[in-house]
Amino acid sequence: MTHGSAAQEDIEVLVVGAGPTGLMLANWLTRLGVRTIVVDGRDGPTLESRALGVQSRSLEIYDQLGVVDRVLAEAEHADSVRQGFGRKAFAPVRLAGLGRGLTPYPGIFVLEQSANERILAGHLAELGGGVRRRRRLSGLEQDANGVVARVDGPDGQEIIRARFAVGCDGASSTVRSLSGIPFEGTTNRQTFYLVDAVGVRGLAPATVNVRQGTAEFLLAFPMKPDGAARQRQRLIGIADDGATAVTEDYAQQRLAEVFGVTYEHSRWFSTYRVHHRVAARFRDRSVLLAGDAAHVHSPVGAQGMNTGLQDAHNLAFKLADVLAGRVPDTHLDRYEAERRPVALRLIRSTDRVFRAVTSRSRAATLVRRYAPRVVLPVGIALVSHLPIGRRAAGYLGQLRIHYWMDGTPSGRRGRRDAVVGRRLAWTGENFDALRSASWQLHLYAPGAAAARDAEVAAVELGLPLHTFGSAGSTPLRPGTLYLVRPDGFVAAASPPSDAVAAFRAAQDPASAGHRAGTEGPP
Repeated sequence: MTHGSAAQEDIEVLVVGAGPTGLMLANWLTRLGVRTIVVDGRDGPTLESRALGVQSRSLEIYDQLGVVDRVLAEAEHADSVRQGFGRKAFAPVRLAGLGRGLTPYPGIFVLEQSANERILAGHLAELGGGVRRRRRLSGLEQDANGVVARVDGPDGQEIIRARFAVGCDGASSTVRSLSGIPFEGTTNRQTFYLVDAVGVRGLAPATVNVRQGTAEFLLAFPMKPDGAARQRQRLIGIADDGATAVTEDYAQQRLAEVFGVTYEHSRWFSTYRVHHRVAARFRDRSVLLAGDAAHVHSPVGAQGMNTGLQDAHNLAFKLADVLAGRVPDTHLDRYEAERRPVALRLIRSTDRVFRAVTSRSRAATLVRRYAPRVVLPVGIALVSHLPIGRRAAGYLGQLRIHYWMDGTPSGRRGRRDAVVGRRLAWTGENFDALRSASWQLHLYAPGAAAARDAEVAAVELGLPLHTFGSAGSTPLRPGTLYLVRPDGFVAAASPPSDAVAAFRAAQDPASAGHRAGTEGPP
């Protein structure tokens, strides 16, 4: 293959796109010792970012990476959601209370995409990596050894040969397009506007405000106040179907007239349409997709950026294992098997919610206007005392994602285990062990015999054993030995006396199933 006089560089992984997904992937790959190059067409981090909600599971990943303190220092904590209709706000639903005991980080933390990028880029530099800016992918070919990428930069064209290339380059992904992977789904006809507003009045602070109107909708996220301590909110609204031009003047007028919300000035304003799409494949031989390049959906629930961060976290360990020769290339099929069903279920759920809040039907309008007044006062009083409250917090915080790990055939639906295939349940003391980002064994409240057998199994398996005095109020079973993956998901469970054979099988990718997803509605 001839590539003219352009300089060629050989690496292990080429990451295209330096948004949150690409930077998270590069951070983990670099930490795991994988030679990685990140290219991005922009001059610097995003300035006008739509994504801003950071969910509990993403904060757990930031903790494992070692940067959670930086994120929390800049984020605004929204511990509740306050629904309303028109100018009227109803009672808040306390998210932090519902999620307390499930995660070290209950509630929603609001930190715009640009800040996430800055923190991740700074940490990547500390790890010895970096981003090559003003470089656009113009060609991508695959051969028996991986990929050959043509990258156009300020000094001409570069040729980068990599074992794998990962497209983290957004909804208009060049990697996806050059690989011929369909992006299946729909685009909603309605226009959204987005305002980064300063000096906001008419909305409760420190809460996510959701306001309905007869024909309009407002979603508002609290953000850190500006230097003058004026309230700052990210306002996301939907324009009336009759609007001919959706300008900031139009948005200000409708916000004031319909919702009684005003602001002093904006840092920026933009409009967009909502897409509900997912890539037909997340892997094509040596090319993989993650984040918005693989799936896009409505902003309802603040799930998008978080799903991309978790795609990257999942993929990094699989790439590192393949490149180190610990598992065959086919192990990468598990990335699509685990993460694509998560995206599909997320798109279906956010699409249903989106259609419900934007429907113009008389029945839907009546439900939005009156149901919260009747249901919320009773529901709020009861939900924190019922299992459905914790389940709801788990769905919103992306804590209830489940991967099939037991070889269950794709045509059958078995009962999901309460622990295996899920992110390790938090007991209040067991997450520190996950910072090593390695395979490990966990044992909770064991008897003497179980403790001895677990120590023997740990030696035979060559894995660190972490023993905890209590499982707390989690589904973790006392005396059961758990095999925990580097990404914090539980791969298998066994009585300690039988663990060696069971866990060796669980670590063999050929023995694992190919189904994944999240639980259905509670």
